[in-house]
Amino acid sequence: MDIPRKDARKKKIIRRILILVAILAAIPAITVGLSRLKPAAPGVEMSSLWPDSVKRGEMLREVRGLGTLVPEDTMLIPATTDGRIERIDVKPGTPVKANTVVMVLTSPELETATLDAEYALKAAEADYQNLRVTLEKMQIDLEANAAQIGADFNTAKLTADRDAALSKEGLSSSLDAKISAVKAEQLGQRVQLEQKRLMINKDAEEAQLAAQKVKVEQLRAEYNLKKSQLDQLKVKAGFDGMLQQLPTPVEVGQKVTAGTPLGKVAQPSHLKAELKIAETQVKDIRPGLPAVIDTRNGLIDGHVSRIDPSVLNGTVTVDVSLKGPMPAAARPDLSVDGTIQLEKLENVVYVGRPVFGQQDSSVQLFKIEPEGKYANKVKVAFGRASVNTIEVKDGLQVGDKVILSDMSSYDSYDRIRLN
Repeated sequence: MDIPRKDARKKKIIRRILILVAILAAIPAITVGLSRLKPAAPGVEMSSLWPDSVKRGEMLREVRGLGTLVPEDTMLIPATTDGRIERIDVKPGTPVKANTVVMVLTSPELETATLDAEYALKAAEADYQNLRVTLEKMQIDLEANAAQIGADFNTAKLTADRDAALSKEGLSSSLDAKISAVKAEQLGQRVQLEQKRLMINKDAEEAQLAAQKVKVEQLRAEYNLKKSQLDQLKVKAGFDGMLQQLPTPVEVGQKVTAGTPLGKVAQPSHLKAELKIAETQVKDIRPGLPAVIDTRNGLIDGHVSRIDPSVLNGTVTVDVSLKGPMPAAARPDLSVDGTIQLEKLENVVYVGRPVFGQQDSSVQLFKIEPEGKYANKVKVAFGRASVNTIEVKDGLQVGDKVILSDMSSYDSYDRIRLN
């Protein structure tokens, strides 16, 4: 028969208390330890990633922009006077010559004004002819009067000479000789006055005719202007090329005012590219840099010819002059991609440009371990950037393999497992 020990129960209670205290003391330590454990590396399918290796060598710096092909030589066709569109003879996309009638306008007011100007011109021309005839008649009358006075002067001079001779011989009175001499002298003065009158009248005649002729020429100019405006109601292309669509096309029956654009003619064989370059990338672009334009049906070489000084919607327009034959599909307003070559960098460390890789910035990338099973996050400093490549300043070595894909969903992980 077992006899229970008196202190066994007490020791058992103490042992249980010590175990409980130990468990309670371990709970905070376990909690802290678990909180400090790093999350398990998530798995990522390697086939869904975009990896690239760090290289050293020549790196071509480029910028890229979207744009369109536009004609280098264009001309707007404006309305020269107010009118209403009666008909449109040529549609956009049709080749035209300089004298091709594109559309016809009507303007009853201009037709009436042209007739009024024509009648006013004819009336002024009639007045000019009437004045000319009147002045010619007056001139003839003055010349006839001057001739008569000249004849009288010659007669009086002969009479005076005769009376003077008779008086000298004592056959006539000396008084008669003096009277004849005075009469001849007076007629001589009148002859001089009439000659002056003829000269003055001729100058006055020329002045009157000139004044009337100026009026005629003024009315003729007004008539020619109206007639020219009337002729221009038949709107002509004025330029060999292709008729282009206006941003706001006009329609039959529409009333237009002078200066309203009615059409646009361009030469489709002389095109240039207008590229929209981000304002942050345009600082290194300068005229003369080589460029390549991709029409999606062929590549065209060119060079930068102009940089717009203004910024619109965060982009700057850069004109690229094209050289060489155009692809068959090249036409105005065709959407294109353009790449401008900035410079060639020699002996630099570079890698493919990550999704969020910007020039002169620092980012965190996942570097793939040599075994290829895991990738660890590293901080990388970038330098100069191109379209598809970027210079590595720090954080990577030649031969390192990194992931360029968008890994923002794994920002909370320092390590990933590659499946």
